[in-house]
Formats: sequence, structure tokens, C-alpha cells
Amino acid sequence: MSSQRIILNDKTFGPKNLEELKQTNEPADSWQNAIYHFLKNWFDENEYMLVNTSGSTGKPKEIRLTKAAMRNSARMTNAFFGLNTTTTALLCLPASYIAGKMMLVRAITAGFNLLCLEPGANPFKDLLQSIDFTAITPYQLIHSLKEIKQLEIKKVIVGGAKISAQTEAKLQALKTIFYETYGMTETCSHIALRALNGKNKSDYFSVLNGVSIRKNDANCLCIHAPHLLEADIETTDIVDIPNQNTFRWLGRLDNVINSGGIKISPEIIEQKIENLIHTPFFISSKPDEILGNKVILVIQSTALNSYDEAKLVDAINSKLEKYERPKVISYLPQFCYSMSNKVLKNETMSLLN
Repeated sequence: MSSQRIILNDKTFGPKNLEELKQTNEPADSWQNAIYHFLKNWFDENEYMLVNTSGSTGKPKEIRLTKAAMRNSARMTNAFFGLNTTTTALLCLPASYIAGKMMLVRAITAGFNLLCLEPGANPFKDLLQSIDFTAITPYQLIHSLKEIKQLEIKKVIVGGAKISAQTEAKLQALKTIFYETYGMTETCSHIALRALNGKNKSDYFSVLNGVSIRKNDANCLCIHAPHLLEADIETTDIVDIPNQNTFRWLGRLDNVINSGGIKISPEIIEQKIENLIHTPFFISSKPDEILGNKVILVIQSTALNSYDEAKLVDAINSKLEKYERPKVISYLPQFCYSMSNKVLKNETMSLLN
């Protein structure tokens, strides 16, 4: 298909009529104008796009992606999910970030019809037709499970933040097929997918065609994808790689806590106790005179009374090794979140100091 046209809400747009998408009565950064500005840049003669990272693992930065790499990424996803001119997909993520941009590129590349709805906690609440494919965040998934169950939505990719065990368990009874994504802005969205339900459900991510992986000396994932990247990327994601096409995410190297000489992964602790705590929480650390750093548990909640906290501590301790057990529980009424509703741990921790 030509990369100079896109079908949005059953209408074809290209360079000649793109101005019809511009909303002059809305802010320049509104969700609709974000679509307009992206397409205006896509249809120009430049070979690259300037894209902002999410800032969820550090300060947001502007990077340059080639349009060729973005098209290659779109083709990988379209091929995996069988997306073509007969597809109806849904865009309900901001086009100001890579996940929303790549939905537009997939539509351009495959020539399918892309319905555009305002991003929100529950983008499906006013949806009246069936959808073959869409991309959402875990936050949106949590708030729209009822509607997804009632609607005909065939395949959904979920990314931008971790999916809780409780949410994943709720997906098992749904006919919609869900995949968790692994990727980053630098790789033009995802390079691997993990089936969350259905017959292919797995704890492991499978890389898409054209992508190869390995571990470095720190057991962190390294990505080789010459059709997407000029050079290999060495991530700080600690992984288990049972074979050349699959990996399991274990945590982030830069989050590892050295407590009394023992290296502890906060993400592994979080996985062990996530069924015990029903509000947002995370594991972190604070300096300790004896241990160097002590493990702490931070919960988005008002403080529990002494009885309920003692019950929670007993339940947590039964799930964890001695060195993994939090030495302190801290409470905050509200965490800090990114635009994609991922908990910003460093910013949240600063509220405790």
C-alpha cells in the first residue's frame, strides 16, 4: 500500500486533504491535533521522525527514528496479527507517544480502517462496533474489562506498564486474545509479545521475525534488529533466555538492591506478594547503617491499623525469603504516575523523604 494515505473513521486522508483533520478550536496538543501533526510530519519528505521517550525509566528525551524503521516495525506487527485492508482497528492512545504513532503507521502500511477515539481510562464505553485489533495500557485494561467482555474485540496488545497477576487472571475467561508487549521508543514500539490468555498463554515473550536476542555478562537483554536499529541495544532488563526466540523478564538491573551483600530484585518480590495487596505498591530501599540498604514496601493507601498491618506482614513474610522481607512499610495517599499511568518510583520515593 502507498504510505501517502491513511483511512481514519472510514475516510481516506493524504497530503492534499490532511488539513481537514486540524482542530482549530482545540489546543495544538489535543489528542486530535496530535494525530494531525504526526501525519503532517509523516507525509513530508524527511526520512526520519523526532519522537519523545516516555520518561518512565529516566528523564524524557527526544530521539530520531527513521520512517523506514517504523514501517518495518509496523509490517512485523501486521504480519503477526494478520492485519490487512479488511481490518478495522482502534486508536485510543495519544499520538504524541510511540504506541499511538505506531498504530497510525500500521494503518498506513496495511491500508486498514483506523477508528480514532479520545484516549481515556475506558475508551470502549461508547464503542458501537466490532474491532479486530487495538493497543491499550494496563490502566485502560483495568477500567474497561466489563465493556471488552460485552463487545466483539478480537485481539488486543497491552503495554506501557506491568500487568498485575490479578488483572491477568481476569483475562482467562474472556474470548478476546490479549498480548503483553515488550519494547521501547528506540525499537519503534514492541519487538516481542507474550500471550496473556488463550491456547498460547505463556510466561515468556517471543520475539518477532527479524529480531534476535542474547544476554550480556550482567544477564541483561541485548537486542539485535538491523531493520529497526543502526546498532544493537543493551538494555538493563534482567532476563532468562531458554532459547534464541524467547525470554522471561525478571527485573531491572538499575533497580537491584544490595542489602547486606545480597543482591535483591524488587520486581521478583513484587511478583511474589502482588496477590496480597490490592492497591498500587512497589518495593524499594532506603539507606541502612548495618545493611547498607534495607528493603522497604511502599503502598498507595492510608496507614493500616496495627492489627491489619501485622496480618499483612505475616502474609508477606510467608511468601518471601528472610533477606527479601521488607524492614519497613511506608504509606502514601497518592503515587506519582507517568502519562501512561506507570508508577514513577523515584518521584514517589522523594515524597517520603
